[in-house]
Amino acid sequence: MNLYPAIDMLGGKAVRLVKGDFDAKKVYDEDPLSAARAWVEQGARRLHVVDLDGARDGVPANLDHVRRIAAETDVPIQFGGGLRNLTAIERVIEAGAQRVILGTAAFADPRLLSEALGHWPGRVLVSVDVRAGRIATEGWTETIDGGIEELIAGLASRGANDLVYTNVDRDGMLEGPDIAEVERIAGVVPGSFIYSGGIGALADLEALASLNAPALEGVIVGKALYEGRFTVAEAQSALGD
Repeated sequence: MNLYPAIDMLGGKAVRLVKGDFDAKKVYDEDPLSAARAWVEQGARRLHVVDLDGARDGVPANLDHVRRIAAETDVPIQFGGGLRNLTAIERVIEAGAQRVILGTAAFADPRLLSEALGHWPGRVLVSVDVRAGRIATEGWTETIDGGIEELIAGLASRGANDLVYTNVDRDGMLEGPDIAEVERIAGVVPGSFIYSGGIGALADLEALASLNAPALEGVIVGKALYEGRFTVAEAQSALGD
């Protein structure tokens, strides 16, 4: 499985939220590029970059940082946050992102999702962010109706087979993933997914790797890396990356 060190940007800084709460943020680096360099210097082979301003406001706000990270780290970047139209997606790809992640727009605008998948095959993921058993949108501030498995099947019917799955209730808590939940999702995702939420120890990564779930392509880790629970190299070793 692949490791994706996370760089969440808010107000031009690298931060982490707790359970998606914008008022419960902690700044880990004044410059997102500095955080990106630190992960790459530790051996990171890819990065997960999120524009929290964009996710909340609906328009990417940190593209300059994306350009800097792409230019100076030379590793693949996947980016999400505020991608609500084709122009925004194109700007992010031009800024240097290898893959983009659609969240709110994937559920609110089926036409946009279809067009994005057609324009950039293999480069579009959909973010399935789950809070209290429901999919959260609008920067995790709203939820939509429908069962998780049903909504994943609906995405697949439109060609969206590759996902980023986040347990918002566990995000930033360092208390570990719900292994049974991850295993259940692995059984319904038609393509691949990347898991995020609650990673706090190497044992959490080892538990995910031990599932031997072909659909589970990678794991996003943020706070645990920032707080020195383990290194990038140790995490990659635990995942077999």
